[in-house]
Amino acid sequence: MKILGIIPARFGSTRFPGKPLVDIDGKTMIQRVYEQAKSCTSLTDVIVATDDERIFNEVIRFGGKVIITSTSHQSGTDRCSEVVNKLNEQYDVVINIQGDEPYIDPKQITQLCNCFLDEKTQIATLVKRITDPTELFNENKVKVTFSKNHFAIYFSRNAIPFFRGEAHEDWLKKHLYFKHLGIYGYKTEILKEITALKPSTLELAEGLEQLRWLENGYNIKIAETELEAISIDTPEDVANLK
Repeated sequence: MKILGIIPARFGSTRFPGKPLVDIDGKTMIQRVYEQAKSCTSLTDVIVATDDERIFNEVIRFGGKVIITSTSHQSGTDRCSEVVNKLNEQYDVVINIQGDEPYIDPKQITQLCNCFLDEKTQIATLVKRITDPTELFNENKVKVTFSKNHFAIYFSRNAIPFFRGEAHEDWLKKHLYFKHLGIYGYKTEILKEITALKPSTLELAEGLEQLRWLENGYNIKIAETELEAISIDTPEDVANLK
């Protein structure tokens, strides 16, 4: 199985413009993400997808592979699809690797790749168990519920399921809750299909693109990781790494 890792990296960011180029212990963030991805033996190759010449030039500088993509994409998924359509080489699976996780563990990438050993898997993603009540009720932490065979049922910014008549502090005692980590994998033909879909009502309500896929009947395989995803969203996050 040929698997391509794509790292979407855009320069524009409301909270942290230019963050792919921020210095993290002597290397730019995009270089650190790239090197972590390249060390994953499950990936056949790794490419950065960017809409900015400065990021393009940085990837060339450290010897990475990079493709310039449109500035109009609304998501990393759309940027991944453009890369696949531009390549002559064919891949079975595409892994969308977050460009703001400089220390992503290659084991997590491998875990996601292994989801596609199940031929039924169309899309895959990772989740981590929630143990902190503040995360459970934080709308910026996306929650997910899934079936016994580990296919997603629903994603929400609210805690799901809702425990009627129970105090919030008791919810984690009643049920195992999981938060969604932003890395995705897609069968290549499925990636092309889902990026042609129009935004759905569920997606627009929650602001979550994966609901568009579920609403249109695609399955999302869930794999549980015990590793935390440390992302850089603000300059303060960089300081907290040290």
